[in-house]
Order: sequence, then C-alpha cells, then structure tokens
Amino acid sequence: MSNTEILILTFILAVLATVFFTYFVRKILINAGVTDSPIVTEHRHKTGTPTMGGLAMLLGAALAAAAFFHEQNLVLTVLIMLSAGLVGLLDDLLGLKIKEVQKVARNITTQPLTIGRLTLQPGEEARVATPKAKNDLPNLLKEGKIEITGETPIKTEGTERDKIIAQIVLGIFLVATGTVSSTVLGFEAGIFIIPLVIFGVIGSINSVNLIDGMDGLAAGILAIASASCAIFAIISGNPTAAIPFGVLTGVSVGFLVFNHYPASIIMGDTGSFALGAGYITAGFVGDVIYFAVIALAIPIISVVVSLMHRAHIIKLPVEPLHHTLHYKGLSEKKIIALYWSITLIICVATILIYKFLW
Repeated sequence: MSNTEILILTFILAVLATVFFTYFVRKILINAGVTDSPIVTEHRHKTGTPTMGGLAMLLGAALAAAAFFHEQNLVLTVLIMLSAGLVGLLDDLLGLKIKEVQKVARNITTQPLTIGRLTLQPGEEARVATPKAKNDLPNLLKEGKIEITGETPIKTEGTERDKIIAQIVLGIFLVATGTVSSTVLGFEAGIFIIPLVIFGVIGSINSVNLIDGMDGLAAGILAIASASCAIFAIISGNPTAAIPFGVLTGVSVGFLVFNHYPASIIMGDTGSFALGAGYITAGFVGDVIYFAVIALAIPIISVVVSLMHRAHIIKLPVEPLHHTLHYKGLSEKKIIALYWSITLIICVATILIYKFLW
C-alpha cells in the first residue's frame, strides 16, 4: 500500500471514528453534567455546553494508529497526543470545581470610567477580576458610577508552573524517542535540539490552548494547518511525514461536525493539549517543523499578544485577542471566518512560494 493510500485511509478513518466517538462522548458528558461555564460575559449563553470533548478526538486518533500500527511516525504522534491529553484532562477535571464568583460591572455614567486596569466606555461592562478592580469596586458603587449586572463563576485551574512542568516532561518524552532530527533548516543543532523541542512543545500546546476560545476556532485552524502540512510534506518529497498530519486533519474535521458554530460540544484542555502536542510532534518527526510553525502563525501571534498584555506592554480590554475583537463588536462567526481565512492564506502562500520560488 502506497503512502498516499495510507494517508487517505487514515484521514477517512480518523474523520468517521471521531464523529462516532464525539456523538457518544457528548451524550455521556451531558448525562454526567460535565459542562462549560464561560468567564467571558459575551459567551454566557454557552453555559451548559459539554466540555472535555477532546476525549473523542483521542479515541479517533488512537483507532487510526491502531489500524496502521506499522507507521512509526503516526504511532509516536498519537502516543504523545494521548500523554498530552491526559495532562489536559486533569486540568479539565480540576476546572469542574468553582474557585470564586466574580461580579460583572457596567459603567452607567456618560464618561469613560477606569476600574482596575480597564477603561470602560459608557454602557460597557466587564468582570471585576483583578485585585485593584476589586478594591475600586466599593467606591465606584457608592458614587453611583457603576452597577452590578451579574456574576461569573471562575473555575479552578492548575498553576502555570505545574502546567509548564508537565509540558516540559512531554517535550522530554519526545526527545527520548530519538526520532527527532538534530538538523533544522539545514543547520546542525546538536545537543541544542533538546531545548528546541521542549520549547516547541510548550509553545504549540499553549498556542492551541489559547486559541480555543470560540466555537470551532481551534479545530478549524488545526484542520487547515495540518492539511497544509500534509500537502507540503508530499510536494517536498516526504510523503511519510504527511500521514500523522492526515490523522490530525481527520480528528479536527470530525470534531468540527459537532464543534462548529454554534457548538454542541467543546474540546477543553483535553483536546487542545492533545492537538497542540500532536501537531508539533508530527512536525518534528516528519522534519517539516519550519512549515508547521508558519502554518500555526495565528495561534502563535495570539500568544505573543497575550504575553505583551501580561507584561503591561499593551492593554487589552479582554484577553486573548479574539475575545477583544468580540468585545469591540465583531461577531463570533466573523472572527472565526477571519482567523480561518488568514490561516488558509498563509498556508497557501507558503506552499506556492516553496513550489515556485524556492
């Protein structure tokens, strides 16, 4: 059986299996009451949507790997996905516990109003989240400048340190397999490939995790990026590298059947961690890491913008960037279409440049 035939079959199997598993996982999660509690006020209507849907994606990928167990790159990619998915699952389970309930305040004056780090325009509302905002709240209420419009439950999360440690371990797992080439863009990295792989795993997981904030946003971007990586691998004479990306495309497309706007299930950290880790693993073991990074440009840029916000270099009314765009009036459907379109344009342009100008 040729690599092209395997690619097509694994893709089809991953799509069908993920659709099948998502249908049943969704029913189980609803019955168990494992549902989302969005912290962004504009998304409060999504409360009650089952989360942890990434379990279905893991099952779909695992079935494809089992059916084609002789494909080393595919099996390794899925093993890393499963490991990362377990880390994400623990975070999702922790998130079932409510840490605190934050108030939502609205500016009822005719002038811009500062609360915490935010400046609310007349009629605008935001969560009272930071310590400074909480300290400002009593005086602003007493002065009649704001009103409380609601409350938002905030889920418990693992510490950033614990998450990074877990992601470093995943990177070490990947390095330990000995399947990652020490040559990057024609340069011999030698022992420095170890921190490069670890940094890549951390970056990819957090990029996908951060972008997973709207219906179908992460799954759609990963479907486009993974499919593009598969095409790039084929035209660059490396068809074996395309097979793991075919499975990643398949599970993303299969999940989108239920996750597209308006979503009836959310992947959670279980899915975003698995997709992020699997994507970068496929890039490294298939030796197409440079293209894989370019194809993931939108999530990477989102991470950079969020880091700049947290470092107080810039100020976002809501983090991450796609929530700011929604806060400023752009509809969720338009944001999703915009992000998907930009990802597709970047991927197609890069493939064309490589094919005709490289």
